[in-house]
Amino acid sequence: MGKVADDPRIGRRPQAEAAREPGRVIDLSLAGKGNYRAKRGVLIELVWFVVEACVINNKLLPFSFVRVALLRLFGARIGTGCRFVHPLRVKAPWNLQVGDQCWFGVDVWIYNQAPIRIGSNVCISQGTFLSAGSHDMSTTMDLRVAPIVIEDGVWITSKCVVQMGVTIGRSAVVTPLSVVHRSLEPEGVYGGNPCRFIRKRFDSVS
Repeated sequence: MGKVADDPRIGRRPQAEAAREPGRVIDLSLAGKGNYRAKRGVLIELVWFVVEACVINNKLLPFSFVRVALLRLFGARIGTGCRFVHPLRVKAPWNLQVGDQCWFGVDVWIYNQAPIRIGSNVCISQGTFLSAGSHDMSTTMDLRVAPIVIEDGVWITSKCVVQMGVTIGRSAVVTPLSVVHRSLEPEGVYGGNPCRFIRKRFDSVS
């Protein structure tokens, strides 16, 4: 009895299928800045790069007030009573506005090539990534940026991703490992990838 591979009843893979051309590939050398416009000169950005690496993102420097002072020095608007736990990454402090009494957990990354505005009494937990920039994947991978707004009382729990152009409504909660790709209504609890409504945060007032 012959081997299965020699069985003439088993059809061979069509030659046309084997020779099928690969899908389209975008030449990344053509990618441009798109709608991104720098608000600071190259020298300021370079100085901030060093400050962020040596101080803001320094695991050995536990003092939140130092981070707040340096962020303000480079143009961030930060209210009172805010705590920035180390390490922290901020792409452009001049594009950052934070209200009062906000908490930022370990390894929060604020990638704010466009403005990110955060209200008061907001908690952004460990490992969360706020990204105000992306790329146009259907053309030449040009950079695309859009603001993010996080309203008062929001809690974004650990290791979430918030994409550009969204608004997270007042007192909403985003559960761990969620991806926020669209705006969220106030006082809702949301979770998943993509992020979906789960329930209301507060009991209804009778």
